[in-house]
Amino acid sequence: MIAFISGGARSGKSTHAEALARRWQTERGGACYYLATARRSDDGEWQARIDRHRQARGEGWITLEEPIDLVAALERVEPGGTLLLDCLTLWASQLLYFSDFDEAQGVAMIERLLVEARRRDVALVIVSNDVNEGMPPEDAEVWRYLAFLQRAHRLLAQEADEVIQVMAGLSQVWKRRGEERS
Repeated sequence: MIAFISGGARSGKSTHAEALARRWQTERGGACYYLATARRSDDGEWQARIDRHRQARGEGWITLEEPIDLVAALERVEPGGTLLLDCLTLWASQLLYFSDFDEAQGVAMIERLLVEARRRDVALVIVSNDVNEGMPPEDAEVWRYLAFLQRAHRLLAQEADEVIQVMAGLSQVWKRRGEERS
């Protein structure tokens, strides 16, 4: 099973994703993994945010830290496990600006992640920010980033079994296998 969860900053999407991952883990068995795509930093505010997220998640999560190579991180998850990837937004910025990968390679990595998760029977929950709700940016690099992220979002929405948007702590299911909307 694959779920794609999006929402604005501080919308509650991570809390919703954690609950879904725990529910799937309880139903399926296996371990529950948290894939952190953020890089460690000496920034005290950033570290405090990471600490708050860890505390809110509670015990029982196996944390994997991988800012770019999502497939390599998936390979560390036992078959039958549940993996929460939080978040695609940070991953996209690191892939585009701190690696040698381009947009096409990034999309190919997401495609491979989805194929491998299904092949290895890993339940996968992917979280990302809705960052393209306003007017198109004038800055070329911001436009490049948003275009790449939205391309990834469209791919995930098409391939996921569940697509959920969270706003103000409330979730809206846009797609659930067997309940597709036209």
